[in-house]
Amino acid sequence: MSGMEPHPSRPAGIRWLAWALLLAGLAPAAGAQQIAKPELFGKSLRAAHQALEHYGAVDDSEARRRVADIGYELAVQSDFRAAPFTFYLIEMPVPNAFALPGGHLFVTSGMLDLGLTDDMLACLLGHEIAHVTEQHGTRMQKRATLLNVLSQALLVGVMVGVDDEPENPYDPYGRTGSRKGSLVQGAAATGMVISELLLRNYSRDFEDEADVEGQRLAAAAGYDPDGARQLWQLMNQRIPQANQYGYWRTHPFSDQRMRAAEVRAAELKIQENPRPPEDYRAKTQKVLLEYRDGDRKKKEADLGPFLDLSALTAWPEGPRAEKLRIGALHRRREAEMELEELSRDYGELVRAYQVQIEEVRSLTPESAFLATLESELHELRDAADGLLAKALEVWEGGFYQTPFLEVFLSNHPTAEVVPEVALALGNAYSRLGRQADGVSQYLRAAEAGPETEAGKQALQGLRNLTPYLDKPAALQQLHDEIDDDELRELSHKRLDKIASDYEDLADGADYLHRFPSGDHAEEVGERLEELAQNLYGEVVLYQGVGDHVKALDRIQQILTHAPLSRAAEAVRERAVLDS
Repeated sequence: MSGMEPHPSRPAGIRWLAWALLLAGLAPAAGAQQIAKPELFGKSLRAAHQALEHYGAVDDSEARRRVADIGYELAVQSDFRAAPFTFYLIEMPVPNAFALPGGHLFVTSGMLDLGLTDDMLACLLGHEIAHVTEQHGTRMQKRATLLNVLSQALLVGVMVGVDDEPENPYDPYGRTGSRKGSLVQGAAATGMVISELLLRNYSRDFEDEADVEGQRLAAAAGYDPDGARQLWQLMNQRIPQANQYGYWRTHPFSDQRMRAAEVRAAELKIQENPRPPEDYRAKTQKVLLEYRDGDRKKKEADLGPFLDLSALTAWPEGPRAEKLRIGALHRRREAEMELEELSRDYGELVRAYQVQIEEVRSLTPESAFLATLESELHELRDAADGLLAKALEVWEGGFYQTPFLEVFLSNHPTAEVVPEVALALGNAYSRLGRQADGVSQYLRAAEAGPETEAGKQALQGLRNLTPYLDKPAALQQLHDEIDDDELRELSHKRLDKIASDYEDLADGADYLHRFPSGDHAEEVGERLEELAQNLYGEVVLYQGVGDHVKALDRIQQILTHAPLSRAAEAVRERAVLDS
């Protein structure tokens, strides 16, 4: 990912020197951290957790650390101590960023994919921090209502109606009066509320306030406040303002704001020796852990691990961080050990340990904690190797299911039979309609054993399959990963053909999730909007004739696969909370 170089004014030695001075009492105190409004923080925390559950967290530890490092460098300059700031990367292909009033800040994967410089990212995070410090979230009634709904133990549902809907004497939900519509429940209802909570734009005055304070914070932290203008300029080049969703919907008025940002940048002075964030981060971690331990209900709501992750992000070094790391790894390991022996995915555990080892080594290479992690990693590898003979017996017996094949390849990636197992898994995925996953395994079989019979079968199977693939993501993956000119050309031609006329909304969503910057992302995105709008037309039609079952099915598809589309916005605009 571009733009991820360390800030030139912050070499590692300077950071550690600042930390040492701080410990010695020679640097200004960062101020006492606290949670001044526990109820508001709790509601915001639950919303943040549900947002990451709904959209997914970005699996990129380097990117997460970059956002947190810059974010806390700005947060400490704010002198805001009423709530601990926490930073998250969320899986959304649309470039965006948003904040919840309890100090939970999100940056989307699509935003980082633009290749932001550190100065741009600092101004972006400063803007979102300012929404919290200026209490914009609690000054908008709609957001406060949505937080209240999400704080409940159960979200009963959301009633989605249509303007001027004709009276219908039959209402399957037993309601009377003019509130007719389809009741959306469960994950889709939560997703609707989460989307509205995160994506509802602030007023012009609030946006202006956040711009001013955001640039001030960036300069105070040692970043160039002109990063705000550069960010607007980059997005103007990369994101058509005609889009009615994403950043332009939540952060409107771009031309005027870009000019104002340029003027302010010229007046702000970049701080050469900004207040270091280490003490602030350690206190943030302490406050989060005290909050976790102080309320049994949060553990019952399964927020304990989420708070642990937030606390680790806040300050990834020292004894508390080591305890958090090993605790998370042990929870994963214990859950795996409860499974049947040949169902245990040691490969995933090994990868989780490797991620933590790399992070600890990059932060504190002399830490004795590394030896503990490496010892446990060695035990896991030995356990996986010890199962190979049993796994081969099952494989050779020919009686197995798809999960066995998945675990086999995860646990034994260098086994001699990998080409054959990958081919079998590719065939299984193809039968299940999982084209992209099938392509991945055929590619693996061909790469692992190009001269084996399985490898040759996989390659020939791809040649036969490609002209009939109807999943854009599968074709893009094949085009990007295959080392075969004939197959690259076949996949390119097929993708050219279907990018603008595929039929399933889920297929477009899958492509944009996997390849947000893919060669055909624009065409796929336009088709996604078109399909979502078509489904919304069907929602109106079916609600008009009282067929709520079919209307609900279309609503679910829109909210699940196109939550940021104009159609999803229209659904949310007609939603009435029904709790």
